[in-house]
Amino acid sequence: MKLGYPCINRSIGCTANHTFRLASYSEERLKETVEKNLDCMQEILEYNLERGFMFFRISSDTVPFASHPVCRFSWRKHFSKKLGNIGRFIKKHKMRISMHPDQFVLLNSQKEEVVERSIAELDYHCELLDGMGLPASAKVQLHVGGVYGERENAMERFVERYGELSEKIKKRLAIENDHRSYPLADCMELHSETGIPVIFDSFHHECLNRGEKMRKAVETAAGTWKKRDGVPMLDYSSQKKGTVKGSHTEHIDARHFRKFLKETEGIDFDIMLEIKDKENSAKTAIKILKQLGRV
Repeated sequence: MKLGYPCINRSIGCTANHTFRLASYSEERLKETVEKNLDCMQEILEYNLERGFMFFRISSDTVPFASHPVCRFSWRKHFSKKLGNIGRFIKKHKMRISMHPDQFVLLNSQKEEVVERSIAELDYHCELLDGMGLPASAKVQLHVGGVYGERENAMERFVERYGELSEKIKKRLAIENDHRSYPLADCMELHSETGIPVIFDSFHHECLNRGEKMRKAVETAAGTWKKRDGVPMLDYSSQKKGTVKGSHTEHIDARHFRKFLKETEGIDFDIMLEIKDKENSAKTAIKILKQLGRV
């Protein structure tokens, strides 16, 4: 089992998601920013390796405006050596990588221009992972999208748009259940239509489900992963006390985490901690996993 956290490390003094305003765009500004982001990404990966955090979600802002028409710079070619070095480091140490575009990436949107922008953004994410030479087990995860007052039609649009995607995107794309619109059951229906693997989000499942018990839900989602997809990925968090339903906790709840691990004993998956203090919670989680012999 591999465990990690998303995008930002608050301990090492650099960030791998520098960006800038579109009005400030220039090729030189882009080069400088991406250089900083990639250098910091390498630092984060080295930090993670030393502490046994073998799963990391790379920031979508690694190459700012990569999918925007303003960017005509061949960033993958320019940074091919640095990307290749990072990819070799990841593969040498058998680390796991994922990416997660923001909520504005909507394949099932009713607006064609939104769909076009979404596909361009997915293409960028896959280009970045391809530039590192990472296998198809490095996933780009996506929420199903909006309901738009017509769930059945919205799901049909997702299936249709998915079918039109390039193989470059299809081989990396995975969907996750969310806490407002599309529970695991809907994701499983989309899987049956497309073959897309499902990343199970345990916290979202606690917030929105159709009665499936946690262990059965994890097993169901895990069954959607083929050999080329690698070990199933799973997002874990818990409710922040005293806040609106669906708010992620600031620090890992050790008792809740142990309970979850007990419920899922014997099932193989890699865990992404979607918890606000990131590597600090990962330190607690890795100790628990070691105590339980799960890592």
